[in-house]
Amino acid sequence: MQLIVLWDIDHTLIENAGVSKEIYAAAFASLTDAPATVQASTEGRTDRLIMRDMFRRHDLPEPDWPITEAALARAGQEHFGELRRRGMALAGVRDALKAARNQTDWVSSVLAGNIAANARVKLSAFDLDPLLDLGVGAYGADAEQRADLVAVARRRVHRHRGLPSGTPVVLIGDTPRDVEAALTTGCGIIAVASGIHDRAELEAAGAPVVLPDLSDTADLLALLESVPGRP
Repeated sequence: MQLIVLWDIDHTLIENAGVSKEIYAAAFASLTDAPATVQASTEGRTDRLIMRDMFRRHDLPEPDWPITEAALARAGQEHFGELRRRGMALAGVRDALKAARNQTDWVSSVLAGNIAANARVKLSAFDLDPLLDLGVGAYGADAEQRADLVAVARRRVHRHRGLPSGTPVVLIGDTPRDVEAALTTGCGIIAVASGIHDRAELEAAGAPVVLPDLSDTADLLALLESVPGRP
């Protein structure tokens, strides 16, 4: 069975221990020459929207996106060591990614709110990047809304890996926005209550399957093979 598996990163694959918000704050400070007085609000949003919101809440004009993206990439690289020191790969993630990678007819990549450079920083901090096909993922510079990233990943997988355009897609993530992105684009969804949203919140958002974490590799593979949540 051919399948595209797209993983969220923060609180699904890794715990960033607050470093992610420090990256946004550092990028903001580098662009404004002043510290942020309000923390970034993330929860599954794309970097475009997160940074736009920071400028809005500080009543400052937003720079052109390429300037903001470059600042984010610099801040991400500068925080690599801190992320590696304080953060961690979550339970079962390494085995889960290896199992998905080893499925002959699957493409396993990411659907991330982060820009591509910082997605790679976060994954490489815990040596997870070789386990994913990052070249065909979708990232926070590709679209403003998370749901729109699904089409980006579909196109890349079709163009570069040769899977048919109608190949089933399953998202794996920890926020209601991950669930919404799947349900509005005809994808399957496996929600994981490893972030700030508990099972009840994820089920209320429409997730048909909610796991406590990714520690049971056999169960996860069985769920992926059944493509839960597809209409």
